[in-house]
Parts: sequence; C-alpha cells; structure tokens
Amino acid sequence: MPSKRPPAADVMQGTLDMLILRTLIMGSAHGHTIAQVIENTSENALDIEEGSLYPALHRLEDRGLLSSEWGVSENNRKAKFYRLTTKGRKELTAATGRWLRMTRAIGLILGQTNE
Repeated sequence: MPSKRPPAADVMQGTLDMLILRTLIMGSAHGHTIAQVIENTSENALDIEEGSLYPALHRLEDRGLLSSEWGVSENNRKAKFYRLTTKGRKELTAATGRWLRMTRAIGLILGQTNE
C-alpha cells in the first residue's frame, strides 16, 4: 500500500509554494518584493534565496496557480509581476489546511498543548 505522506523535500517545496501564494493574496508583486515580504513578515527568520524563489514561481505558474505579466518595478526596472489565479487561491486554502494539520501533529509529538 503506497504511503500518503509526502517526502521531506516535497514538504519543504510545498511550504515555499504556500508562502509565495500567501504573499500574493493581496495583489501582484515581482520576485524581489515577494522575497522581501516573506523575510520581513517572518521577522527575518526565513531567508528566501533567488535560487529557490524563481524556480518556485515558474513551477507555480506552470501549474496554473499564478499568472504573470511584465511591468516596471519601483526602481524603474523591467520586472515580471506575478498574480494569484483562482486555482491558486484554492490551492492556498488546501495547503494552509495541510500545514495546520501537520504542525498540530508535530506539536502533539513535541508535547505541546493548545491551552
């Protein structure tokens, strides 16, 4: 019987994907802004490197979770702006649910309670 659990690498990849989708919930942004928002919101606990960010953005776009268009950044440079699609919003909801179930399960193992 196949396991229903994703490999560890898929969990980490899925986590970055979820953070990107969450960042775009308020509107479109280019890659540098997405990375900055994630870093700032996490109080600099998460450092999103370009080598991880851009492949994730392309993967999400290929899956139809993001759309993109070229525009001009706040620095007056050409930049690709990403926007969440309807399919992306649905995936964000599902991914958030999976994340909450997983972190609750890990918390139980670590002896944390919900008090």
